[in-house]
Amino acid sequence: MAQEKLQAETAFRHALVIDDHPLFCDALGLTLRHFAGIERIDTADRLEAALARLGAGEKPDVILLDLHLPDVSGLDGLVRLRRVAGSAPIVVVSSLADRQVVSAAIRAGARGFVPKHSDREVFLTAFRIIAAGGLYLPEGMDLPDAPGRGYEDALDRLAQLTPQQATILHRICCGAMNKQIAYDLSIAETTVKAHVTSIMRKLGVQTRTQAVLLAKEASFGNMLPDPPLRQ
Repeated sequence: MAQEKLQAETAFRHALVIDDHPLFCDALGLTLRHFAGIERIDTADRLEAALARLGAGEKPDVILLDLHLPDVSGLDGLVRLRRVAGSAPIVVVSSLADRQVVSAAIRAGARGFVPKHSDREVFLTAFRIIAAGGLYLPEGMDLPDAPGRGYEDALDRLAQLTPQQATILHRICCGAMNKQIAYDLSIAETTVKAHVTSIMRKLGVQTRTQAVLLAKEASFGNMLPDPPLRQ
């Protein structure tokens, strides 16, 4: 009886989980299936795999997204997913749950943010609120200010970047020059220059400084881990 009541409250029947950690996916799947009443759970360990599913016509009721995946990291994945998710709410489930990250994710279009270490009851509460049309934030966090037009414009431009270009832009935000970026990524410096030119064209800027400012407008740089140095 209790489970039937919970199913009626959540109203979600099909979930798409995008995460590359199999054990976490299994545990989350059990929670969603047996306690949230979700009957069908599909998984994708890459953003591109999830985008392919959605592009092929799959229409989940809710999407759960980890911000850090093998083929994308930070807001870039959320922005790209939001453009094809249709009416399905996106819930970020991440181990990074500081106030800045949560605020940036919500402003970028997520309908909820659940820290990965949360217990089952937190996930169920989040699902009830989101299914009812609300917005779920971790306990103790306030609703971020509504994004301005500049923020939305910055996100739209950043969404045009390829994963490689997003990586290069992050390194630019960290102060790396073309030669260092080429060395770290094991590519030719001329290739980096070509990417930088394309990045600036897509972002509609003329200089690297302008590109960094636009990225910071959307908290892009702060949503990515520090770039690894080549050994």
